[in-house]
Amino acid sequence: MGLFFYPRGGSARVAGYLSRALQAFGWPVTLACGSLGPAGALGNAESVFAGVDIVPAQYDEAVARWARGEDPMDAPFPMHPSFEVRPGVPDRAFPWVSPAQGERIAVAWAAVLAQSEAMAQARVLHLHHLTPIHDAAALALPRLPVVTHLHGTELKMLDAIARAEPRMSGPYADWWASRMRDSARRAVATITISPHDQGQAVRLLGIDPETVYSIPNGVDIDHFIPHRPSPEQRRSHWLRWLVSEPQGWDEATSTPGSIRYTEAEVIDAFFDPETGEARPVLMYVGRFLAFKRVPLLVRAYARARERMSVPAPLVIWGGWPGEWEGEHPHTVVTCEHIEGVFFDGWRDHDELPLGLSCADCFVAPSTAEPFGLVYLEAMACELPVIGTLSGGPPSFINATPGEPDGWLVPPDDETGLANAMVTAIDDDAERARRGINAHRHARENYSWRHVAEQTVQLYKSHTH
Repeated sequence: MGLFFYPRGGSARVAGYLSRALQAFGWPVTLACGSLGPAGALGNAESVFAGVDIVPAQYDEAVARWARGEDPMDAPFPMHPSFEVRPGVPDRAFPWVSPAQGERIAVAWAAVLAQSEAMAQARVLHLHHLTPIHDAAALALPRLPVVTHLHGTELKMLDAIARAEPRMSGPYADWWASRMRDSARRAVATITISPHDQGQAVRLLGIDPETVYSIPNGVDIDHFIPHRPSPEQRRSHWLRWLVSEPQGWDEATSTPGSIRYTEAEVIDAFFDPETGEARPVLMYVGRFLAFKRVPLLVRAYARARERMSVPAPLVIWGGWPGEWEGEHPHTVVTCEHIEGVFFDGWRDHDELPLGLSCADCFVAPSTAEPFGLVYLEAMACELPVIGTLSGGPPSFINATPGEPDGWLVPPDDETGLANAMVTAIDDDAERARRGINAHRHARENYSWRHVAEQTVQLYKSHTH
C-alpha cells in the first residue's frame, strides 16, 4: 500500500484498519506512508500503524524548512501538497505546486518504494488517494498492477478545478488535474467509498465505469461497542478531557490546551444540578474543513438550545491543531456568545470509543461528505446520528426501511439541523430506539472483515 500523507485524517484510519483486516485474510501488507514527528507523536506512522510493516517517508525536515521561511516543496524529501486550501501551513494545495516540484516529489517517493523488498515482491499495489505516488510507482515498480483507492478529497479538488472555482485557481491547477486523470487511467481498478463518489470518479476522471467499484469503509466492531458509563464515570472523563488535560485550541494560538474550562463550567453544563444525573450530550467529531460545516453546526446548535427541554451541551471533538478552513468554530462561538459548546481538541483515535460512549447523539452536517467513517463508529457505539442528505451518509443512515438509525436533513439547512437536534434531545425513547438500530446496522453490514473480503475479491479479479 501507499499513503502519501502523514496520518491525521480518515483515510489514514482506513489504511490502518484495512491493512490489519487484509492480513487476517492471509494478505500480508507493507505500507509506504508519510510520517511526521518522533515515535508516539500524532503524525508518526509507525506509532499510528502499529502492527503493520511500515516504510516511512519523513516530512520533518520539510516542515522545519517551512518554519525557517523556505519552500518545503524544495526540501531533500519534499513536503506533500494538500487537496485543501489553508493559510499558514507547510502543505499548500496542489494548484500552487509547480510541475518541476511535482516531478521531484515523484522521484523522491520512487526511492522510498524502491528501497523495500516487500514492495518489489508484491502482487498488487493499493494506493490511497490520487497523488504523486502513482507516478513514483510507474518509475519504481512499473510491472505492478495498481488499485487506486479514492477517499473523496481528491474528487472535491478536481471538481473545484473543473468548475474554475476561485479557491482552486492556482497557476498549476490544470496541470495537476491532467496528471491525476492520467494516473487514474493507468490503474487496473478504482475503489470509491460510496455510490455518490463512484459516479463522481467516472465523471471527473474519464475512467471506464466497469473498472470502478464502490466498497464502503468499515468500522472496528471490536472497539466501537455500546457502553454506558455511570454519571460518576462520565464526570471523571469530561473533567479530564476539558479541565485537567485540555486539548482544545483557539485561532489566536493554534496551541492544544489554549481552550480550557473550569470544573464548575463542566459540571453545570453536563449534569443536572438537582439530581446529579448526566444530561444528554451532542457530539461532533472531525476536522475543521469547509465542507464539514462546523460553523453552521454551532450556529444551528445555538438556535436548538433555546428550544431544548434540557440544555444539552455540544462537544466538538477534533480539529487538527492549527488547521481550519473559513471561520474557526471557536471564534464563532466566542464572537456570537453561544453557550454550551465545548472544544475537546484532537485526541488519539483509541480514545474515541470512550468519548462516544459519554455522548448520546452524533451530529455532523457535512455537505457532500465522501463517506463518513466516524458516523459508522458512532452508530456502532449505539448513538443515533444526524447528517445531511448529501454525499456518502445517505447510503448507510436510514438505509433500512422501517428501522431509522438517525436523522437526515437537507445540506446547509440551519433550521432543519436545529430541529433535528431538538428532536434528538427531547425524545429520549426515539433517540434510544434509533441508537439500537444504528448499532445493529453498523455491526451487521460494515465490519472491516466484510470490507477486506470485498477488497480481496477485487485483487483476485485484477491480478495473476
